[in-house]
Amino acid sequence: MNLLTTFAGSMMEGFLPAGWDLAKIDACCSHPAKAITERQPWWNPKFEPIPCRDVADFDVMMGHEIAATIRDSRDRGKPAAFILPVGPMGMYRWAVYFLKEWKVSCDHVFGFNMDEWSDKDGRTLASNDPGAFQNAMEGAFYGPLGAQTVPTNQRWFATPDSLPHYADRIGELKAKGAELTVVFGIGRVCHIAFWEPHFAGEYSSVEEWKAATHRLGARLHPLTIEQNAITSFKSRTTLVPAFANTIGPGLFLQADRIIGGAEGVFGRGMQWQGASLWMTLRYGPDPWIPSTFMPTLPGRLFYHEELAGPLQPEMN
Repeated sequence: MNLLTTFAGSMMEGFLPAGWDLAKIDACCSHPAKAITERQPWWNPKFEPIPCRDVADFDVMMGHEIAATIRDSRDRGKPAAFILPVGPMGMYRWAVYFLKEWKVSCDHVFGFNMDEWSDKDGRTLASNDPGAFQNAMEGAFYGPLGAQTVPTNQRWFATPDSLPHYADRIGELKAKGAELTVVFGIGRVCHIAFWEPHFAGEYSSVEEWKAATHRLGARLHPLTIEQNAITSFKSRTTLVPAFANTIGPGLFLQADRIIGGAEGVFGRGMQWQGASLWMTLRYGPDPWIPSTFMPTLPGRLFYHEELAGPLQPEMN
């Protein structure tokens, strides 16, 4: 007895994304932990999943990857375009540490925050609101860099007046030799940024879906709202907006390189991100599961090794 055998007539009908193949998802999650790094035919030859022993290691390793990418672009005399998340966050402290230790200026970096809370019309929180992603980004990364920071006019946030111009600005930077690095986490429903799985039903083809650069006032899935209530709002669901502005696959699939992270463990054997990680790595590219396209790109995905499972109940 499980969800597959009790789905009909349950409240889960119409709740989970319509394009999800639940049997296939269950099969993705059924492998032994050691199998998680087995290469799949659709993975980019330069894509690499990197296990991390614990959250502390995860933060250091992912932060080092971001800092090293910034240093490398500076050494090569190239501008660097970054699409940046607010979640995961712990890596920013270490990115700052390494950049300061190496004395690397970030005046060649252009940062584009991938999303921001909004109402249904795309209006966002005030930039200094405690829940605003812009506020979190300034506090975790741009501010602590001090004199080495990214210039203010090279920081872009997903407000209704800025987000629609991301594609043009990134295109201009690429024309000047910049590489685009997409830093990301994986959502509970496998979104990238707030590009949700149910959006797939609005497009007539995969190619049309891939071309979408952004969305203002994107309608969020209930599991996304609850994920954020748990991870960012101290369980207070009523504080979480139901809409967000977000980049789309027309931007995150332009990445020359990706730096991904999955560290969703709670302790005492509890976690929320193991199934999402396995789906990302094993389902195969599908617009109904946006994160499945990330392994088709070159780069690294850092993950807490506990997420590999085995994903089955523990008898305590």
